[in-house]
Amino acid sequence: MGILDFLTGEFIDVIEWTDDTRDTMVWRFEREGHEIKYGAKLTVREGQAAVFVHEGQLADVFTPGLYMLETNNMPILTTLQHWDHGFKSPFKSEIYFVNTTRFNDLKWGTKNPVILRDPEFGAVRIRAYGTYTVKVSEPGRFLTEIVGTDGEFTMDEISYQIRNIITQEFSRVVASSRIPVLDMAANTSDMGKLVAAQISETVSAYGLNMPELYIENISLPPAVEQALDKRTSMGMIGDLNAFTQYSAADAMSEAAANPAGGGMGAGLGMGMGMAMANQMAQAGPWGVVKGAATPPPPPPVEKVWHIADGGETKGPYSRAAIGRMTSDGTVTRDTYLWTAGQDGWQRAEDIDELAQLFTVLPPPPPGS
Repeated sequence: MGILDFLTGEFIDVIEWTDDTRDTMVWRFEREGHEIKYGAKLTVREGQAAVFVHEGQLADVFTPGLYMLETNNMPILTTLQHWDHGFKSPFKSEIYFVNTTRFNDLKWGTKNPVILRDPEFGAVRIRAYGTYTVKVSEPGRFLTEIVGTDGEFTMDEISYQIRNIITQEFSRVVASSRIPVLDMAANTSDMGKLVAAQISETVSAYGLNMPELYIENISLPPAVEQALDKRTSMGMIGDLNAFTQYSAADAMSEAAANPAGGGMGAGLGMGMGMAMANQMAQAGPWGVVKGAATPPPPPPVEKVWHIADGGETKGPYSRAAIGRMTSDGTVTRDTYLWTAGQDGWQRAEDIDELAQLFTVLPPPPPGS
């Protein structure tokens, strides 16, 4: 075998990468001395990109296809190497294969609770978690900005940084959205799209793209959830007297059915039954106990109004405060006001509760 045949067979002819993992983003083609044979075949499969790095400089990016590594299809590398056509010796370069498919079902979550102002509960703390999808959109930029000279780069090496970006943008979006906590579950889809759009602007500098982000759950602290459950239970109970009677009857049935309780259970059941019968006997036809004082009705809710002043909303003000403002000229007949339940803004003289403030004039001052 001649020396030419030895050199021809020494270097590899086919350069390719088949990935059997789920988290490898970048893999460097290993060859001793990084010697690539001139005219070798480069196979780039769908969902991959091949990045050529020559003497520390990014030379070229190859999309899916089959390539012959020659000077006529590597003009950038040819310029760096100053090759003449017909130069057949091996060249030393590094080839990085970049996985351009989507990395799905990646987890994210808020490490610390997010504090926001809720219109119903005031200042509350919430936590959230979900999943996201990321993919490499610019292989060359991703290699230079993130991977560097790492021979095998996995998703775990950048997932922590991406989770921090997601948490930061989620906190900002949810705090500025002013969506009530009880309504967030109905808006998780729109919030996820909004957060993903904001994050894409940041991760694009790394050569990445975030096609999807899902918010699976938004939760309150356990103490607040317990208080909310109690509030919901009270709303479902409705008639408290009927619920008390039902609970007493249920407890009496359980005591009578428990043979281990013996005489104590029977006596307890009898006592509760007699007490309930006495209560029902004293009750009138509408369930009101005879002789019991009727509680007073709740006090009327005082209306308050908002005032439109120069394109801004001021208030709310009570009727007495608006009466003082009419005296000093702050509120006139043509001033627009609004209160809850009112159909849009109306002039002060068109509101029944306020119209009399302009019709009743004070008597003339003494000495006039």
